[in-house]
Amino acid sequence: MPDIESTNPRTLGRAICIITGASKGFGRALAHKVSCLLEPGSVLVLVARSGTLLQGLKEELQSFTEELQLVVHCMAVDLSTTEGVNETVMLVRQEAENDIDHVLLINNAASLGNITQFASFTNPDEVNDYLSFNVSSALVLTAGILQVFQCRPELQRSVVNISSLFAQQALQSWVLYCTAKAARKMMFKVLAEEEPNVKVLSYSPGPMDTEMQQDIWRLTGVCHNLMPCQESAAKLMTLLLDNNFSSGAHIDFFDD
Repeated sequence: MPDIESTNPRTLGRAICIITGASKGFGRALAHKVSCLLEPGSVLVLVARSGTLLQGLKEELQSFTEELQLVVHCMAVDLSTTEGVNETVMLVRQEAENDIDHVLLINNAASLGNITQFASFTNPDEVNDYLSFNVSSALVLTAGILQVFQCRPELQRSVVNISSLFAQQALQSWVLYCTAKAARKMMFKVLAEEEPNVKVLSYSPGPMDTEMQQDIWRLTGVCHNLMPCQESAAKLMTLLLDNNFSSGAHIDFFDD
């Protein structure tokens, strides 16, 4: 069951919240944290490639979501494809007629990619496939959700980009990962400039105990001091509830 912070009366409102990459790791922790902060009648859309893992997450949330009459949808789709993005937007569109006051999209889905020297990337298909999932899908999904929920009085629209230190710092052999994170950071800064009625945040969650970090250790031998995903997820929720950041800001877990 999600951990409920009963001393914190603040909520995300009666909301539709879409979390990509929700089946494991940080996305799974976010689903637990978000579900604690939604008011009755809210909708939680969990998106990932693995339907089995999503269903397991839904069952973990079940008792709590039933208590608050939350609707939980599991979308087992590949967001690197047009079909995956369109199916997700279509589902959200079906819920758009509900009486809600907040739309929250958390673009968490991402992959590590091939960690190797710059000169190794001579196949454009490999690069394009990586960027399609890690950059293009976030752009197209966000645009689709914002088209569904046009600006109107008393509707709060929030978009979160799960970022990284490497959106700002280059690292040898990480050309795909650094490029994608930097592109996403700028992409969402442009959104903040174009849409003053959308609150945009790029959040770098810090080193967490995830499968990606296990892959990094296996491939590079580099091991960080890792924090539980729940700790960083709680920091992100505090940022969203406080709402004190400038739209388009890039905030790291370790920032004050």
